[in-house]
Formats: sequence, structure tokens, C-alpha cells
Amino acid sequence: MSAPPDSARPRRALISNDDGIHSPGLAALERAAVAAGFETYVVAPDREQSASSHALTMHRPLRVAKAGERRWVVDGTPTDCVNLALCSILKETPPDMVFSGINLGPNLGDDVTYSGTVACAFEGTLLGVPSIAFSLDFRRDDPPAEEAWAETEAAVVKVILFATANPFPRETLWNVNFPSGQPVGVRATRMGRRRYGESVVEKIDPRGRPYFWIGGAHIDTAGDGTDLSAVADGYVSITPLHLDMTDYRALAELTGRKGPDLL
Repeated sequence: MSAPPDSARPRRALISNDDGIHSPGLAALERAAVAAGFETYVVAPDREQSASSHALTMHRPLRVAKAGERRWVVDGTPTDCVNLALCSILKETPPDMVFSGINLGPNLGDDVTYSGTVACAFEGTLLGVPSIAFSLDFRRDDPPAEEAWAETEAAVVKVILFATANPFPRETLWNVNFPSGQPVGVRATRMGRRRYGESVVEKIDPRGRPYFWIGGAHIDTAGDGTDLSAVADGYVSITPLHLDMTDYRALAELTGRKGPDLL
């Protein structure tokens, strides 16, 4: 969907997120994109949509409201925002890249399967636009100070400039995670393993009905070369992700099996 940029115009970037239109991370990413030479177009959710994954709203109509010059807000998921932007709102002025984030918290290891931030980049890649998801590692009870955003913004600019000078393959996106504080360097990484789901809190509401909270506790399996290890060591982690999730080794093994047909 993305056309080669016209040298007579500035490069365009679609910016979205899953933390909502008012997120300080969104503002930081927009400033970084401008510093990297992009004209920015923001299409973001009207509220926080963390852990919404790659959900697309198909059971109700979506509302889009103008929120300023080259800014729109959507009452839907992060995926909705990118899809509407590329297929409708910016159809006549398609962006050259999609940038998502900067997420208020890391998206490491198996987080990518839950993350609305990464889903924005997946949707942009599905629709043919080179896409990058950006996330910042910090504790929820210790949000980044202004100087922390400045350090992260400077690192985002460098990643964007590197990406534009070194285009990645089709159907591939980058999942980029920044450590808190000043990064000590950059590492190309693979996904670690981060497992959720073993912490569920059950309580009773005032009307006597049970309700549940899925806890945020997780178990990490890091290891050399993983995004988890890189960020823990103070590095920026760049993990290339591919749209094709086929396990080709298992496919070859399954294809080569002998025996009766299943059906």
C-alpha cells in the first residue's frame, strides 16, 4: 500500500499506540518522528487499549473524530486505528512508515502476542507499510520523568534514521524496546519467553457476584541474545518479527510422516 516517497515532499509517518491519544509516550514518539524528518499523522484510540492484541472491531460501527491538525481519535482498538488510517483517513496521502508507541511499559518476549502496540505495527506491515513498535521499560509505580523521555526520544530518532537507511524485508516489522535511563548500546535480539496467566485474583462484588482480575505477574526465560536480557543489561533491543508464523521445521516433519490419512 505504501508508495515510494516523493523526493519533493517530506516523508510521512502514521503514529498510533495502545495507551490512547493523550499518552505522553505518543507525544514523545511524534516529536522524535518530526526530529527524524517525518511529517506526522496521528490516529490513536480514545482511551487506553493495553493488551488488546490484534483485535479488529467488526461487531459495531466505529467513530472517528478530528483532534487537531493531522490528528484523529478513534473509539476502537489500536488495530482499528491503523486500518482506518491506511484504508480511509490517509488513503489519499499514504504514509511511508507506521510508528507505534512509545508504550508505557516494555513489550518483551511473549508480550508481542498480547500487545496492542505491536499489533499496530503488525497491521501496518500487513497493509504493506514498513512499521516499528516502540516501548519503554519502566515500573508502573515509577513513571518516566521528563529527562527520561528526552533520552528515549533521542534513541528513537537514531532507530528511525537507521531504519530508513536500512529498509527491512517485506512482511517484517521491528519490535523495539528501550531500557529506563540512558541506553548503553543497541542489540539485535530474538524473543525471550515471558509467561502470564498464573496469577488470577477472585473476589466478590457488593452484590455478591464473583469477579476476576488477571494479574500482571509473569515468569521470564531470558538467555543470551534475547530481548529480555538486552533490556535488562541496559541496551536497546531491536527484534525483527515476521508475519508468517508457520513453523517450517514442523511442517516438513508433518508432511514427511507416513501412515493413514487423518480423514
